[in-house]
Amino acid sequence: MRFEVLGPLRVCRGDEELDLGFPQQRALLALLLVRAGRPVLAGEIVDVLWPGRAPASAMNVVRRYAGALRRLLEPDLPPRAPGRRVLRRAGGYLLEAAEDEVDLLRFRALTKRGKRAAATGRSEAALRHFVDALGGWHGPVAMGIPASVREHTEFAALERELTRTARMAADAALLCGGSELVLPHLRRAVELDPLDESAQAGLVMALAASGLQSEALTAYEYVRGLLAEELGTSPGPQLTAAHTRVLRQEWGPHRPTAPARPPRPTPAQLPADHPVFVGREAERGTLLRVTDAAAASTGAPATVLVSGMPGIGKTALAVHWAHRVADRFPDGQLHVSLRGFDAARPPLEPADALRGMLGALGVPAARMPAGVDSLAGLYRSTLVGRRLLVLLDDAADTEQVRPLLPAGPGSLTLVTSRLALSGLTASGAHPLHLDLPSAADAGAVLARRVGRHRTAAEPVAAAEIVARCGRLPLALAVVAARAAGRPDFPLSAIAAELRHPADGLDAFAGTGGTPGLRTAFDPSYRRLPPEHARLFRLLSLRPGPDLTPGTAAALAGLPPRRTRLLLDELADAHLVTEHAPGRYVQHALLRLFAAELTATYESPTERRAALHRLRTHAATVPDRHPTSHGDRP
Repeated sequence: MRFEVLGPLRVCRGDEELDLGFPQQRALLALLLVRAGRPVLAGEIVDVLWPGRAPASAMNVVRRYAGALRRLLEPDLPPRAPGRRVLRRAGGYLLEAAEDEVDLLRFRALTKRGKRAAATGRSEAALRHFVDALGGWHGPVAMGIPASVREHTEFAALERELTRTARMAADAALLCGGSELVLPHLRRAVELDPLDESAQAGLVMALAASGLQSEALTAYEYVRGLLAEELGTSPGPQLTAAHTRVLRQEWGPHRPTAPARPPRPTPAQLPADHPVFVGREAERGTLLRVTDAAAASTGAPATVLVSGMPGIGKTALAVHWAHRVADRFPDGQLHVSLRGFDAARPPLEPADALRGMLGALGVPAARMPAGVDSLAGLYRSTLVGRRLLVLLDDAADTEQVRPLLPAGPGSLTLVTSRLALSGLTASGAHPLHLDLPSAADAGAVLARRVGRHRTAAEPVAAAEIVARCGRLPLALAVVAARAAGRPDFPLSAIAAELRHPADGLDAFAGTGGTPGLRTAFDPSYRRLPPEHARLFRLLSLRPGPDLTPGTAAALAGLPPRRTRLLLDELADAHLVTEHAPGRYVQHALLRLFAAELTATYESPTERRAALHRLRTHAATVPDRHPTSHGDRP
């Protein structure tokens, strides 16, 4: 059996090339090959195969594709037998194949031998191993799978790995002769990324060393113009040095020392850590696993998307974690407030964010180009060789975030957003959804804020405050700030102020610099299209704690299918939660907010009509599903 992924995706049994089936089935095989010998989690497979919103049947489809691949690779396998090729491992799948069966494994083994030879001064042996390794590279990796899947970071990282080996081959060739052997591979590398100055420098030198000095100078002029047009910059030291050596006909083993660079700034932009942070042990465990992988990675950088409802504590967790692991990223920390849901200011434009980040990294304003694509290219070039921690807080959408993500290995990006940002997770970001803290953790937060002596003296009142706040961290912060400002008031008096739902969110108004719940909730509501906003308001009229799409459709007077789509989009915005299949619930405080809006925007006639439709629906379609009582204020 022979597996090929370094170019067109192919599998051959002897001289026969196998039909790999549907595009997504081919994509699954490509992903397993890129990770050959290592398991791929089922959730990762779903994210890669469906870059947008995955269907509800996605896991079943993955199982079908895995079974089909198993039968394709082992046609004589008895029904339901596990086989020895496509194996279930650690909640996912693994492709079992020998090194000589997979072109990628052979490439990596030969590259490793080339590195060992180069490190011991054996340039001829190094060149031979590198050229043999690159002999299996026949174009963009995994050709033949859907383009949307090829955009995933796994495949981009593999192409960068191939380019690095081509560059090492070029270096070895300059030391021992034989640059003509690496020219095809360098040409392929610069076709993949024309703005890769390291690969372009290698090509310029290899052309000159092969007797093609005129073509080398032409190649330099081409990339110089491209850098000016795309990034608004001039060639860097490495490419400039290659050009100078070609002009001087110095392409032998003795290389001039590159001009010394001024020290690079190390930004330290993290906001102050929160003095009161408890709990979130499971979430911190997830962050630790991703951070460990990022800090040790030589492949793609890692991105974590922390999402959840307004006031759930996304920024607090991200900032706390960033402080905890900052020393693992020695080139600094960048922080950008993206203002996705800022009550006073519009979302930050990606170009403005990039200018701020580039300035923090030491790039003069005069060198910064105008367009966002050019700025993003300069940002990625500036980060080459650096290991940074980047915190992008309060993202508005995927397109705002995408240009700000590092492309090189060894960096970690933490993104917070009220939205699910499925496009970001489809591109390889690790999703981390924040749910409400446990009652014990919420109680510990209250105790840390108002003093343990007060909660210990009035445990019943403390528990009532936690319950009336719906365990929402921001609500707890607001109430705790009021209690801290009244140290002589018993907690029972504070709890009593929260017992009047008719007052709406008055009891959760901001104080002492802590934003109130209306201020926190309102930007999410303002972002909703009119139809979504109306449904969000009307959901507050539902007498029970949760509802079905049919019930919501009756309230809004809309078709059930359309209402289901609206509910799903409200769930993506974390304004409702689908706590069970087809069962939606609003957090109690969001429901109070929606009730206030209903009283403002829906006339008494409209509210009566909605309730009439609801009663009619209940009489004709009884709600037989169990309900969840959620969190009551």
